[in-house]
Amino acid sequence: MTNTSQPDPAAGTPSNPGTAGTPRSPRRRAWLALASASVAVLTVGAPAAYATLDSEQRPTQTRRGEAYVETRLFFGTERPDGGTEVTDRQFMAFIDREVTPDFPSGLTIQEGRGQWRDSQGKIERERSYELILLYPASEANSRDARIERIRDAYVDANAQDSVARLDERTLADF
Repeated sequence: MTNTSQPDPAAGTPSNPGTAGTPRSPRRRAWLALASASVAVLTVGAPAAYATLDSEQRPTQTRRGEAYVETRLFFGTERPDGGTEVTDRQFMAFIDREVTPDFPSGLTIQEGRGQWRDSQGKIERERSYELILLYPASEANSRDARIERIRDAYVDANAQDSVARLDERTLADF
């Protein structure tokens, strides 16, 4: 007859005979209790400690200014049809004709370099302009149509695929 029984867990292991089924020693129980308490304190206390450190490092911010919207338009200068690129003079004439009448209070223009992927998947790099418009949030709806007209006018006048637009609510103080 073959012995198909499994080893007796109460017998322990060869290096530690007889410990598997016996109660833990008082010293081991005390150590486990201390370890469990330490984990609990760290789990509860760590987020509070981080929150305290974080609030001490950041200065108190005062809300300053009125609600505004910042719209940024990105204009490319190379023509997809291979025509000559839009010059500084042409771009500034466009601003004078299409943008300034609708935003006479002010605007900012920055020159830059940009890149984008065209409809055929090719990476295009070009000289570009960023137009920044800042206006009261209460005027956002009425300004939207004007901004879309500016985008459409540039696309039509300069054979562009698009003019990118970014809108962000902010606070402004003058």
